[in-house]
Amino acid sequence: MSDCLFCKIIAGEIPSDKVYEDENVYAFRDIAPQAPTHILVIPKEHVASAADITEENSALVAKCFEAIAKIAGSEKLDGGFRVISNCGGDAGQTVRHLHFHILAGKKMSEKMV
Repeated sequence: MSDCLFCKIIAGEIPSDKVYEDENVYAFRDIAPQAPTHILVIPKEHVASAADITEENSALVAKCFEAIAKIAGSEKLDGGFRVISNCGGDAGQTVRHLHFHILAGKKMSEKMV
């Protein structure tokens, strides 16, 4: 999508602090971190949100989670990490491109809201 912020980051039109990249996935540090480690993991193919995952594109989610495991290892997130995906405005999704937040580096509450 030409107006998608994350698509522009993937294309190199907007700079990012890249953490990981392969043929299907791009990951970079969040510019407004909510934890000491806050990395966004996105599929290179544009999918608007979790609500838009279909049988045809669901393999992208698996590729994202494979990348998350690799990133957790390379970032030494041995104490644990949280993976979050917001879906829609009411859930706090601000960029309409499927993405997963990796949050780590501090003890997190079991409470989600």
